[in-house]
Amino acid sequence: MSHPAALSVIFDLDGTLVDSEPNYYEAGRMTLAEQGVPEYTWADHERYVGISTLDTIVDWRRRYGLRAPVAALLAAKNRRYLELARASTRAYPEMRKFVELLAGEGVPMAVASGSAPEAIAAVLAGTGLDAQLRTLVSADEVAHGKPAPDVFLEAARRLGAAPCDCVVVEDAAPGVAAAHAAGMRCIALPYVAGQADGPEFATADLLVRGGQAEFTAQAAYDWLSRTARTV
Repeated sequence: MSHPAALSVIFDLDGTLVDSEPNYYEAGRMTLAEQGVPEYTWADHERYVGISTLDTIVDWRRRYGLRAPVAALLAAKNRRYLELARASTRAYPEMRKFVELLAGEGVPMAVASGSAPEAIAAVLAGTGLDAQLRTLVSADEVAHGKPAPDVFLEAARRLGAAPCDCVVVEDAAPGVAAAHAAGMRCIALPYVAGQADGPEFATADLLVRGGQAEFTAQAAYDWLSRTARTV
């Protein structure tokens, strides 16, 4: 790739690098069932894709009338998720290839996620992606989660990169909105197909409408190569 030395790539984690949403759904379902909410469907879960775990818990308390403290619910869900994540989390093959292509070119990379720091580290270690992705930012470490730009701006700061030199890779509407708010370009591949026509995805610089099924490492790499002079 012929690219400016300043180019950096920031990845979302869940639904972008790894197929972790089934584990998040199951952890949420089990936590809510324990709180007396037995019917929590995948469709219910989809409204929280791209939202930080903390913000999800806060909304659960309002939506389902939960009385347990936020901290207790957060700990319960994170504990269950970590158990599931350590047992089985699959990295998307084309995303792994994309990370390897960028690493081969020496492109600085980071992960900026709504997950807890422990969850990010566990998933990356379990998939082996931690070998290339060492700069990690959790929404727990900043003032506001996505769609606020905080996690992406902090990732850029840690990489020593200007926001305008960063390209974000995202699967969810809040993350695409956060990238736009951060002044960063964005490659978007919707995890929830029905969201592809949403206003947030309209701000993406490269929209892969078919999501992971349509995404290829080489196509994304070639797009970065072709557009490098505008970064």
